[in-house]
Amino acid sequence: MLGEELKKARLKAGLTQEQVAARAPISREYVSQMERNCQSPTVAMLLRVCHILGTPASRILAKIEKRTREN
Repeated sequence: MLGEELKKARLKAGLTQEQVAARAPISREYVSQMERNCQSPTVAMLLRVCHILGTPASRILAKIEKRTREN
């Protein structure tokens, strides 16, 4: 779920995985793994990536929490 929300936010920001990776700085592979829910970011990494995406981490987490409650 987190990965899906990160990908949506990245696309909304008009950024590629490469651009996010370069700004983080982390590997593009790590960005891909986060988006595919293969890697769970630390809180610090989540905050960093969300800052790059221009969205608060709390907004991303609220969307996941809402989706979880609805299921």
